[in-house]
Amino acid sequence: MTVRKAWIVAFAAVGAGLSFVMLLVVGVYVVAGNLANGVGKGSVGLAKGAVPAAYQSLVQKWGNLCSAINPALLAAQLYQESGFNPNAKSPAKAEGIAQFIPGTWATHGVDGDGDGDRDVWDPNDAIPSAASYDCKLASYVKKAPGNQTENMLAAYNAGAYAVIKYGGVPPYKETQNYVKTITSLEKSFAAPVARVDPSKQAAAAIYYAQKKLGTPYLWGGNGTADQGGRFDCSGLTKAAYESVGVTLPRVANDQYNAGPHPKRDELLPGDLVFFSDDLTDSRAIRHVGIYVGGGYMIDAPRTGAVIRFDPIDTPDYFGATRVTEDGAKALPTTV
Repeated sequence: MTVRKAWIVAFAAVGAGLSFVMLLVVGVYVVAGNLANGVGKGSVGLAKGAVPAAYQSLVQKWGNLCSAINPALLAAQLYQESGFNPNAKSPAKAEGIAQFIPGTWATHGVDGDGDGDRDVWDPNDAIPSAASYDCKLASYVKKAPGNQTENMLAAYNAGAYAVIKYGGVPPYKETQNYVKTITSLEKSFAAPVARVDPSKQAAAAIYYAQKKLGTPYLWGGNGTADQGGRFDCSGLTKAAYESVGVTLPRVANDQYNAGPHPKRDELLPGDLVFFSDDLTDSRAIRHVGIYVGGGYMIDAPRTGAVIRFDPIDTPDYFGATRVTEDGAKALPTTV
C-alpha cells in the first residue's frame, strides 16, 4: 500500500501554505554523486535554509535511519508530498506533512517524540514515521536488482510487491516519474560540495523568484499591488531580472532573444528556459521559467496554479537563454 497514490498533484498543494523561502542552493550548487546511491549514515547534510527551521533537526536525524535514505532524500519526499505543510490533506484522504493515508498510518505510524501517542498531524511523529516506512519498504525490496533507493521509492509509490514482481522499478509511468522527481529534488536539499558559480546577477534573480513561491498565477500579472502581487510566467521572469537592474521585454518569445542560447547540458542557474508547441519557431514560445538546477525551474505555470518548482525536461522544452545586460538592452521592451 502506498502512502499516496495522488502524488502528482503535490506541487499544486504547496500553495499559499508554503511560507518558507527555499535557499538559493536549490539552483547554485552541484551535489556529490553519492546521492545517486542513496547513501545514508550521516554522509549527506541538509543545505542551510532548505528545510523549514522547525523540521530541520528532525529531517537530519531521521534521514539517517537506514542506508536507503538520507536527509536530503527525506526532505525531497516531504516537499513533494505536502510542501512541508503539516495540515495538508489530499483528495485521496492522505494526511499531514508526510501524506499518510489512514490505513498505512495505522500500520506504520510511530511515536516519534515519545509522548505516548501517534499523531499523523504532528510532524514530530509523521517525519520519523516517513523515514521508518521508507526503511521498512527498503527491507521488503532489498533483494530486488538495481538501486536500493530507487527501488524503495518505487515501493513507496506502487507497493513492494510491484518492485519484487518486476525486479526493480516497475514499468508504471506514474511510479517512474515519482522516482525521477524525488531523486532530482533530492539534490536541491543537500548541502553543497561544489559551486557551479552562477553570476551574482543570476543568483539574485533566482532569489527574487524564490520569494514568490506559492503566489497565485494571474494572466498578464506584473506583480503590482493592484494585482495582488501576482504574475504570469513572463511577468515573473521580467520582475526577477528587473530586481537586478536588467530590463527584459514583457513577453516570453521576446525574452528569448536577451542573450546567448546554452544547450541543455550547459544550463546554469538563472538561465531562462522556454517552452513551445512549435519547436522550430521561437515566435511560438508560450511559456518561460527561471532555471534553478537539478532539472527544475521556478515558474508561474497557468491560471489556477501557483508559482512553484517544475521540471524542464518535457516534450515542449524549446531552449534557453543566458540573460546578459547587453542582450537585454538590444531588445525592445514594449509590446
